[in-house]
Amino acid sequence: MSGTFGKGHHLHLIDGSAFIFRAYHALPPLTRKSDGLPIGAVSGFCNMIFKMVEDNTGPDAPTHVAVIFDKGSHTFRNDMYDLYKANREAMPEDLRPQIPLTRQATEAFNIACKELEGFEADDIIATLARQAREAGGRCTIISSDKDLMQLVGDGVEMLDAMKNTRIDRDGVFDKFGVYPDRVVDVQALAGDSVDNVPGAPGIGIKTAALLINEYGDLDALLERAEEIKQPKRRQTLIEHADQIRLSRKLVLLDDRTPLDFTLDDLEVREPDSDKLLAFLAEMEFRTLTKRVAEKMGAEMPTIEDTPALPDAPQVDDVPFDTDNYEQVGDAGTLEKWLDAIYEAGHVAIDTETTGLNEMTADLVGISLAVEPGKACYIPLIHKANRGDDLFGSDDLAEGQMDLDTCLGMLKPVLEDPSILKIGQNMKYDVKILAQVGIAMAPIDDTMLMSYAQHAGLHGHGMDALSERYLDHTPIPIKPLLGSGKSAITFDKVPLEDAVKYAAEDADITLRLWKLLKPQLHAAQVTKVYETLERPLVPVLADMERAGIKVDRDTLSRMSNAFSQKMAGLEDEIFGLAGRKFSVGSPKQIGEILFDEMSLDLPDGKKPAKGKSGAWSTGADVLEDLATVHDLPRRILDWRQLDKLKSTYTDALQNHINKDTGRVHTSYSIAGASTGRLASTDPNLQNIPIRSEEGRRIREAFVAEEGKTLVALDYSQIELRILAHIADIPELKQAFADDIDIHALTASEMFNVPLPEMTPDIRRQAKAINFGVIYGISGFGLARNLRIPRAEAQGFIDRYFERFPGIRTYMDDTKAFAKKHGYVQTLFGRRIHTPEIGAKGPRAGFAARAAINAPIQGTAADVIRRAMIRMPDAIRNLPARMLLQVHDELLFEVEQGAEEELISTARKVMEDANEPVVRLDVKLTVDAGQGSNWAEAH
Repeated sequence: MSGTFGKGHHLHLIDGSAFIFRAYHALPPLTRKSDGLPIGAVSGFCNMIFKMVEDNTGPDAPTHVAVIFDKGSHTFRNDMYDLYKANREAMPEDLRPQIPLTRQATEAFNIACKELEGFEADDIIATLARQAREAGGRCTIISSDKDLMQLVGDGVEMLDAMKNTRIDRDGVFDKFGVYPDRVVDVQALAGDSVDNVPGAPGIGIKTAALLINEYGDLDALLERAEEIKQPKRRQTLIEHADQIRLSRKLVLLDDRTPLDFTLDDLEVREPDSDKLLAFLAEMEFRTLTKRVAEKMGAEMPTIEDTPALPDAPQVDDVPFDTDNYEQVGDAGTLEKWLDAIYEAGHVAIDTETTGLNEMTADLVGISLAVEPGKACYIPLIHKANRGDDLFGSDDLAEGQMDLDTCLGMLKPVLEDPSILKIGQNMKYDVKILAQVGIAMAPIDDTMLMSYAQHAGLHGHGMDALSERYLDHTPIPIKPLLGSGKSAITFDKVPLEDAVKYAAEDADITLRLWKLLKPQLHAAQVTKVYETLERPLVPVLADMERAGIKVDRDTLSRMSNAFSQKMAGLEDEIFGLAGRKFSVGSPKQIGEILFDEMSLDLPDGKKPAKGKSGAWSTGADVLEDLATVHDLPRRILDWRQLDKLKSTYTDALQNHINKDTGRVHTSYSIAGASTGRLASTDPNLQNIPIRSEEGRRIREAFVAEEGKTLVALDYSQIELRILAHIADIPELKQAFADDIDIHALTASEMFNVPLPEMTPDIRRQAKAINFGVIYGISGFGLARNLRIPRAEAQGFIDRYFERFPGIRTYMDDTKAFAKKHGYVQTLFGRRIHTPEIGAKGPRAGFAARAAINAPIQGTAADVIRRAMIRMPDAIRNLPARMLLQVHDELLFEVEQGAEEELISTARKVMEDANEPVVRLDVKLTVDAGQGSNWAEAH
């Protein structure tokens, strides 16, 4: 049937963007064998389109069809509400080049391909559906997107192609609890965390539907909000009425979109077999090409049998030759390198500096590489003589570029979004270049590529990776800089040596990138790298550069107080020991405990002796002894204070930057195999918070004048993840009912009613709850609670009897690790377990690590996702993110904006798992604020 669209015609509208993302997330990564181009999403998209074509036969077949795409990310809704879709993750890097290919695929199938700047695909679909209905025809929207359900009815229905199920008015009611004409009202109340539609806080779909069904529509509900009996619900609707009305505008689809085509332009057309098969052959879709050729009665085109990309692509065809590296000393030479960079579309870059502290180091030079063996070094401030030259001077060596000239030429390239900048540990280089006014982006990081693929197997430093994967030992730095008092900084290294060393770093980095990048797909960790590792680099760089203010006087007073308390403990220790000795001497402690007092460990044995013949008096030994004697307890308390004093109250004073007055820690992304960040120089993540003294150290971390520190902390996130992963109904229900989980565990285990719970029983349950996550043994729990081992083991045994699902999870996880050599988080992060088959003492450690890794790793992934989304979410607030301490984020915000920050940041954190992972237990975040960190926590 042809002619003007009207009665008897049937329009199919395919939600192209939804097809692409469903194909991308549903299928494993796939690359074109000939060149490594990512094509997984294109493959899935083409198969779905072809299935639609195959299935569309008979009387219900479409007469008109179009695939509708989103064009760009900015629409009229962003003008209405600038935070609309602000939490959306950046498009995965391996999906980006596939988007235009899906347009080509649509055209190859000879299907109309439509998109419109400033409008979403949903708006175009809404407009076409209205036009089809008004013309007397039918319309089927091929999508499962809930936002489109408001269009259903009067000849418009939806088809979920993945499930092959149709969605009519009753289907919409099953989803929303209302019919299509009230879907917008329900969505306005419930909001949408994916699109960042605010809605009414605390009101979900079910409650929204109840309210709309009771009051008729949203306007009536808001007008009569005072009548609502529930105080919290009433207050929410009254206080957030304007926000709810804005949300309605955001979710309401525009069915009057100005289109530059008509329904008649969408008439079904037969594809050109030559064009379609040529496209499929170009993509190297052998199976689909064969099916299409058979369907169309055409000859199968030839697809060359190109060899698959090997697991380790060969990048060593070009030998390393440091004599070929170029020294760039003038603008003309640098210009040639810039031309080569633009032609290649990428560049490996490395910076050389006077030190490892990015906040104080000076930029000495920059090395570049565009292809293996082709690298250069641009020296900038090298001195004419070595630092150990008795008559050396600060004169600059000849053959260098002027610093400002070089940076002026490099800045446009390093900030060009079309040029990929490749580095090893790029966070360092990003911060160094930020110090001289260059915001380098986009980036790739070979260290993080290795980490995403090989966490738990080996280190990810450049030298180690070069030796392992390139069979090349890089030029060592130590002979160039020396050691001890005679050590020099890199600006004093002779240019001839500096060029070879620095340029080689860039060359190695480029070769590692060529090798590791394709392997991301084969290892199925592309999404981990693209969504959890790479986007974190600029976020951490900004946090580290921001730093946090530390009050030197507070630290000094604490050091004095700790000294006095240590002196008091020493008196107690000497009284228990019967004589004075050096409490800081492990050897003397061993003599007192085991020779003079003849103490035994709880198992009746003495600890081992070291090579020197001294007794072992490590923390584990003293913690065991502390369950039976006061002296080791007091020694442990003394050691804790000594550590706090030396590691924090004394040492932190030396870390205060003289220019900023703040402490600037450095985060290691690839330090822990589970994905947890590590903090160094100084380490701010290990400040003890269980002891009063440890908590007091946080008082020295203060807000700037006129500002407030705000801390947001996930509440028991690992226990919530355990409840989900191990599927423990009792724990899930407790979290859903907001019951004290530690009190519940104590009640379940010790048969103590909740009203009769004592702090001591709850403390024991808390230690068991968290201990089980880490695979704690009876020995370990006995140390933590300072109780006999038999009693501690009894606690653990009863715990597993009460929650058998946890034991099942532990056994299943160990079995999986032994079979596959790794475990993984809910987000797909793989943590390798090479020691899982070990014998002896290592076996227990490996098993505990494997059990804990999916839980701790998933928690780490969640907070990474929150951190990555946070800068965009708080961009318009007078606030900045300063620190991450495991499950906590610390912010500094102008006074008066605290509550807005807490509301915004809490939503980002609580929704960070969405939409990739849907947990059975909702994440919750506690918030605090104050003039210092201790008050905020």
